Amino acid sequence: MLIPYVLVAVSLQRAHGYLIEEYLKSLGFFGIEMSTLYRTLRQLEKDGLLLSAWEPGPTGPARRVYTMTEAGRTWLDSWAGALELYRGMIDRFFGLYTAARPPGSATGPGGEPRPGG
Repeated sequence: MLIPYVLVAVSLQRAHGYLIEEYLKSLGFFGIEMSTLYRTLRQLEKDGLLLSAWEPGPTGPARRVYTMTEAGRTWLDSWAGALELYRGMIDRFFGLYTAARPPGSATGPGGEPRPGG
């Protein structure tokens, strides 16, 4: 599930690893290891979804900055389309599930009591 979020981060702006990490943390990916992120970035580059170039840091060493390729944009668009279909299926399920329950029902699936019900 990390790959689409990394691609979204890079699609928003050219970014180096630390900036991508900060973006992922803002979305709730608190436990991500930097080594995992950098392996993912390198694999995405190898797969042709990202490009990278070394750029001088403002006050320190050079940093590898990532940009999305056209193939990366195509992959991300495809992923978003698949998730849109999946979301529609989930919405339909909950519409059917809610309609099948009697009003005021205090039980969950399988008949077990709901918390607070």
